[in-house]
Amino acid sequence: MNIVNFTPVTATLGGIFIGLAVAVFFLFNGRLVGISGIAANALTEKNNRFDNILFLLGLVIGPILYSLFTKNEINITISNSYILLIFAGLLVGIGTRISGGCTSGHGISGCGRFSLRSIVATITFMIVGILTVLIKNFL
Repeated sequence: MNIVNFTPVTATLGGIFIGLAVAVFFLFNGRLVGISGIAANALTEKNNRFDNILFLLGLVIGPILYSLFTKNEINITISNSYILLIFAGLLVGIGTRISGGCTSGHGISGCGRFSLRSIVATITFMIVGILTVLIKNFL
């Protein structure tokens, strides 16, 4: 099976839609988009809880609607242990709290407004992610 990951048209369209979603969310809510912050606020804050839950539901429903309308099947294969994934998820959650945001918050919203802190955080995310993959594949 040959999988081609170079999809510039759909990647560009996806980026445009993500950018528009961030702008619309900011215009209607006055807040920046960051998934970890939205998820945390949906669980802990009373203000804007409904908006946060709707946003998170959209993240789940969007791909389902895409697969229904395009007849493209979304295949997800978990190739690692569930324990490892849970541990990794906890580390990501801790990291988002330490860094004051997640990859979407810093990478999309923060870099989009030229925040130096977000640019540094995004570069750090990318370097650590690349190194993690390299180490995992060579050990």
